Amino acid sequence: QVQLVESGGGLVQAGGSLRLSCAASAPPSRRFVMGWFRQAPGKEREFVAAISWSGRSKNYADSVKGRFTISRDNAKNTVSLQMDSLKPEDTAVYYCALGTTVYLETIYRRGSEYDYWGQGTQVTVSS
Repeated sequence: QVQLVESGGGLVQAGGSLRLSCAASAPPSRRFVMGWFRQAPGKEREFVAAISWSGRSKNYADSVKGRFTISRDNAKNTVSLQMDSLKPEDTAVYYCALGTTVYLETIYRRGSEYDYWGQGTQVTVSS
């Protein structure tokens, strides 16, 4: 059974940076897309970023484009999210997700396309 464990959340001032990491234990034997989603209190879960199996294709929500960077290390079965220039509206629980695919460059933006989810890590940005 695939398990995803996030780390790196915390409290930071506006304009600061945080780096989230997610490690997959017992990853699938096939290719998989990795993504990050977030959910703020009283709001629906929303897409943040995703990266293809090859690592060459990446996709970001408009709200984080230019500030967040997603990367992955297939040898270590990890995905990271570097978050710079953080804003109070970035405050949320951030979830790592994994979705299997047969293609090198597939990107998933919808939560329903992902098969496994982490437990989430809290990110709080103070103004």
